[in-house]
Amino acid sequence: MQRTAPRSHVLVRGGRALVDGEFERADVTVVESDEGTSLAMERSSASPQLTIDARGLLVLPGLVDVHGDAFERQLMPRPGVGIDVALALLETDRQLVANGITTAYHGVTRSWEPGLRDAAHARALLEAIEQLRPQLAADTRFHLRHETYNLEGEAEILSWIADRRVGVVAFNDHMTGTIKVRHRPDKVAKMIERSGLDATAFHALVDRTVARAEEVPASIARIAAAAVAASVPAMSHDDMTIEQRRWFASLGVAIAEFPLTEAVAEGAVADGAPTVFGAPNVLRGGSHTGCPDAADMVRRGWCKILASDYFYPALLQAPFILARKHGVPLESSWPLVSANAAAAVGLSDRGVIAEGKRADLILVDAPQTGPARVVATIADGRLVHLAEGNRLIS
Repeated sequence: MQRTAPRSHVLVRGGRALVDGEFERADVTVVESDEGTSLAMERSSASPQLTIDARGLLVLPGLVDVHGDAFERQLMPRPGVGIDVALALLETDRQLVANGITTAYHGVTRSWEPGLRDAAHARALLEAIEQLRPQLAADTRFHLRHETYNLEGEAEILSWIADRRVGVVAFNDHMTGTIKVRHRPDKVAKMIERSGLDATAFHALVDRTVARAEEVPASIARIAAAAVAASVPAMSHDDMTIEQRRWFASLGVAIAEFPLTEAVAEGAVADGAPTVFGAPNVLRGGSHTGCPDAADMVRRGWCKILASDYFYPALLQAPFILARKHGVPLESSWPLVSANAAAAVGLSDRGVIAEGKRADLILVDAPQTGPARVVATIADGRLVHLAEGNRLIS
């Protein structure tokens, strides 16, 4: 079968592009071939179908978000008020690309709790992501936040992993924290409200669940082994000690997500583990829960990846804040939200602007003060967001 020569699809002209770790004035072309779209660093001899004037803008690799759960606000904008899953995901998709996120791992919790984070909701989200994927602008994947005390869900989770329906599996333990604060109404009120149970029923559920605590380590080991066998990236979440982190590492759980202390972050990096912290932590100037300061972790080299966590716009803003306020050059901070993140979850085709890579680009207006702003987003070669129509050149 004869293949057609690559043809110019989109030309991004006149911007300052991040190439090989440095900003340079460069034109970037999205080329189209029988295999799909990819990036090229030289202009095609053929006229592009679309030209975007990027003068005065930064041209950056699209953001790779390994953990974002702000979509829960679209699903339930007020306690007990549910919204259609498809509508919520489509609205979330618009938020993602408007904030420069071209690859998104939706952090979906499958918990021992009923309500928003129960098995039925996790199934519905997984099925909706799979069905809607052709309509979504961002490459949207399923980040399974497995609550380790959810022993009844293990068999189904193992089947999801074996069928490679899961993009990332993260091991979460919010039961330990629940036990610590269960006698403080101010601390457990939100959990009770989210579950849809009354207080008596909620505490009875906690008692029944924690009674099986001795079964949890073996369950974790089985799920971790399944992830390794299926080449599904895995994360330990909220590690409290370096011993806990190293136990997870011994199971093949390679990524340390949101270490709870500086010592854990330092030790995890020393062991070769990519560490993830929240971009909202950088945006706000520190953690709202008393955890390590993410900007400080970046400066020390103990944070390798930033994630949007609970606020999508933070992922775009964090590298610029690190550059302006913390002395971390943008060339060094951008990989935290692109190349490093992509590499950690096994996506070798994106995260950088280079010949042949996936055509995920964002054009950013970055003033000296104030928030950075995404002017245009190209996801897998398609222009999916444009804030300034006058930049299109016919």
